[in-house]
Amino acid sequence: MLLALERISVLPGQTLILRDVDWEEMEQILEELGEYRHSLMAYHQHQLDTMAPLPEHKIGKRLISNLVEILLEEFDIEFYPLGSTTFKHKLLSLGLEPDSCFYIQNEAKVRG
Repeated sequence: MLLALERISVLPGQTLILRDVDWEEMEQILEELGEYRHSLMAYHQHQLDTMAPLPEHKIGKRLISNLVEILLEEFDIEFYPLGSTTFKHKLLSLGLEPDSCFYIQNEAKVRG
């Protein structure tokens, strides 16, 4: 029996853990959930964790992002800030979505 994703709800502050998820299933789940969702995921060793952050989490995220930006600017380091994005590596069977990300070493490649 298959369970439709639209029947699953992860409330803020909760985590949903799915085990025995292969790479293709993880990719399909991400596609079905869409790019503009309010949860973050991590995938490792066939386990997919989906977390819905609390509003307080976003305050901490913003403070840390601001601190990183200030430090990079003070040290005159070129960077390209992005919000949450999905990083995946099929050969390592790893995937994660940080709250925010900064391209530093490869910022010129990403910016273009």
